Amino acid sequence: MQGYLAEYLPILIFIAIAAGLSLVMIVASMLTARQRPDSEKLSAYECGFEPFEDARGRFDVRYYLVAILFIIFDLEVAFLFPWAISLGTIGVFGFWSMMFFLFVLTIGFLYEWKKGALEWD
Repeated sequence: MQGYLAEYLPILIFIAIAAGLSLVMIVASMLTARQRPDSEKLSAYECGFEPFEDARGRFDVRYYLVAILFIIFDLEVAFLFPWAISLGTIGVFGFWSMMFFLFVLTIGFLYEWKKGALEWD
């Protein structure tokens, strides 16, 4: 059991260094930067809607479409990492299976692009 847990020590060290470095950068930014928030900095910027409106207001369907497309292509990357790690053991069949998967995703992406789903007017 001791040897098994020792394999995770580099990961724990990496997480500790990343957390410490992040904390140092945040504190350094707070100490050196001017803190002058104004109404423009605090306004809504991501979806374009004011944050304090009627909660039953209608959203444009394109907002949801872009979110769904992002999730689909984000999941593609989640499948690529394990595939890349195990590529040496899965062989040629595993390689061509992933190429087919990426081909189908590329066709779907081109279809959405041609239909104008990625255009934000």
